Amino acid sequence: MWHQLDEILSLDPTSVLEIGPGPGVFKAIAGTFGVKVETLDIDPGLKPDYVASAEAMPFQDENYDVVCAFQMLEHVPYEATLVIFAEICRIARMNIVISLPDAKPVWPFSFYIPKKGEVTFFIPIPWIGPKEHIFDGQHYWEINKKGYPLYKIVNDLTKVGDVVLERTYRVKELRYHRFFIFKKSILPA
Repeated sequence: MWHQLDEILSLDPTSVLEIGPGPGVFKAIAGTFGVKVETLDIDPGLKPDYVASAEAMPFQDENYDVVCAFQMLEHVPYEATLVIFAEICRIARMNIVISLPDAKPVWPFSFYIPKKGEVTFFIPIPWIGPKEHIFDGQHYWEINKKGYPLYKIVNDLTKVGDVVLERTYRVKELRYHRFFIFKKSILPA
C-alpha cells in the first residue's frame, strides 16, 4: 500500500481512477493526503464509484490525470488484459501506474551506503526456470511464468497503450509485486 501511495503522490495528480479497488483501502488512505480517487469495478458489492467493465470504461479520453490498477490485470485472461490496458491509456491524461505479480524467484540483497541509505537489489536464482502457469481460480497469468516473460509484457503493454515505461521495480518487502510506471507518449497541450 505504501508503494501505491508513494507512486501516486509523486505524480501530483488532481484526479485519479483506481480500477479494481477491492475494499477501498487505497482510496481512503489517498484521501487523507488530499488526493481525489474515484474507483471502477464490475462488482457492485464493492461499492465502487462506477460499476462498469474495465474493457469499455464510460469515460472521455484523457479524463483522469493518473489511472492505476494494483494487482488486478492478472485476474483476466491475457488478451483481455491488453484490451483493458489500452482503455486505461485512453482515459489517462498523464500517467498509468500498475502492479502485477512477478513469479521469478530471486534472492534479495541489501547493504547500507553512507549518505545514501539502504540499497536493495535482486539476483535471479539461475537454476530455476519459468514454471507453467496453472489457473488457480484467481490468476490467469503471471509475469515470468512460461509464455509471459517480462520483456513480452512490457512490449505488449507499450504497443497497445502508446505509452513509455518510465520504470519498473519489484517491492523489496513483497518481491511478488512488480510496479510499472508509464507515461503517456503524447501529453495534452
